[in-house]
Amino acid sequence: MIKIQRAPKIIPISDLRQKASHIIKGVSSSKQPVFITQRGRAAAVMVSMEAYENTQHELDILRLLALGEKEIEAGVGYEFEEVLKEADRFLEDGKL
Repeated sequence: MIKIQRAPKIIPISDLRQKASHIIKGVSSSKQPVFITQRGRAAAVMVSMEAYENTQHELDILRLLALGEKEIEAGVGYEFEEVLKEADRFLEDGKL
């Protein structure tokens, strides 16, 4: 499936000052970021709370993967079978 990129929504900070409530509602409902300019230059990006939380979750996963890579390189960590057994125990106990 081809994902069509929308043109980014760019607004000057003066518009944000005048229409903050309206702009925030638009960001929340559209799930699309709004780029805010100040003196003609990019100054900030406004995103919905859902988009922010998703991004933070993805960053947490990437950090864990990077940590795992470092542990593998250092020869530290757990055997795969051990990890599977622990995951099975969590599933049986309903902890996940």
